[in-house]
Amino acid sequence: MGEMKKRAVVILSGGLDSTTCMGLAQEAGYDLFPISFDYGQRHKIEIENAKQVAEHYGVSARHKIIKLDFLRDFGGSALTDDAIDVPDVMNGTAADASEIPVTYVPGRNLLFLSIATSYAEVTGSQAIYIGVNALDYSGYPDCRPEFIHKVEEVIALATKVGVEGKGITIETPLISWTKAQIIEEGLKIGVPYELTTSCYNGKAEACGVCDSCRLRLKGFEEAGSTDPIPYLT
Repeated sequence: MGEMKKRAVVILSGGLDSTTCMGLAQEAGYDLFPISFDYGQRHKIEIENAKQVAEHYGVSARHKIIKLDFLRDFGGSALTDDAIDVPDVMNGTAADASEIPVTYVPGRNLLFLSIATSYAEVTGSQAIYIGVNALDYSGYPDCRPEFIHKVEEVIALATKVGVEGKGITIETPLISWTKAQIIEEGLKIGVPYELTTSCYNGKAEACGVCDSCRLRLKGFEEAGSTDPIPYLT
């Protein structure tokens, strides 16, 4: 019998970056096991996008959607607390690059990686793909390479496969790419960007003015391409 194909859990939000990670993991020869999180985010519409992306890659049966309602109960972020406005560049509330943005969700990536580790161990996956980016989102402490390395160390100590010396790696292929580079690479491998959303406001059509929308639009422009999703403005 032939050797079993390697497997990877992909943390899939339904956004541009995580969907690019799906494509890159497939290109790297992994069987895909996507996992998405419904944490009461303002842009919950992205869960539907994640389902469409999983279907596109033919892995809907493996796609896990995990509810983490307590993150909305905790609040503390513009994405989980309706009392905190999403930064809107057009209205003069753009995020200050010197501060951690109000769209940071306390503990989010730590939680996501912990749960993804459990799914990886159960499925016999050798890797976890996550679309963190330290260049465009340098204000988020849980997107830094130092954080990823420390979580890998914890996984090695806290899991059966880690103790047995097999281990689970955290793959962050986008961590030092610009948004334009991410899009260029994704287009080369046929990433279905028309199925994704990046807008923090969670409407059927992207707002075009929140920080995330503007970063995405700028990326497509610099990549010499047109964003295939609809915008309000």
